[in-house]
Amino acid sequence: MQFLDEDIYEAVKNYLPKVSEYVNSHGGGLELLGVKDGVVYIKLTGACGGCSMSLMTTKMVVQKKLRELIHPELQVVNVDGMPENEMPADAYTGAKETQEDKQEDEKMDAPKHGVMDNLKKIVGLS
Repeated sequence: MQFLDEDIYEAVKNYLPKVSEYVNSHGGGLELLGVKDGVVYIKLTGACGGCSMSLMTTKMVVQKKLRELIHPELQVVNVDGMPENEMPADAYTGAKETQEDKQEDEKMDAPKHGVMDNLKKIVGLS
């Protein structure tokens, strides 16, 4: 697979609501934890978190759907506390927000000024 972990993470994040419909219908939830070398690390929560069918849900529902939507070789691991299902410490977690992203967010939060506001300022009414 020739995708960056960041790209896979973003794709999974975008499709997460669609993929988690089945899990939600059973009183559970699905949390994206990270991606490393094409392996997606999730956590089943709620009723699905400790369910004996969690491996089946991970492989036959979540992995199958993500393979259809993103890439047929994608692997999904449910981080459930077992040593073989641990997420690597260096997995991409989406937490690397750039300075440009922060500046863009600040611009979006800034008060908006329309044409009338600018005219009032020029005329001296504000």
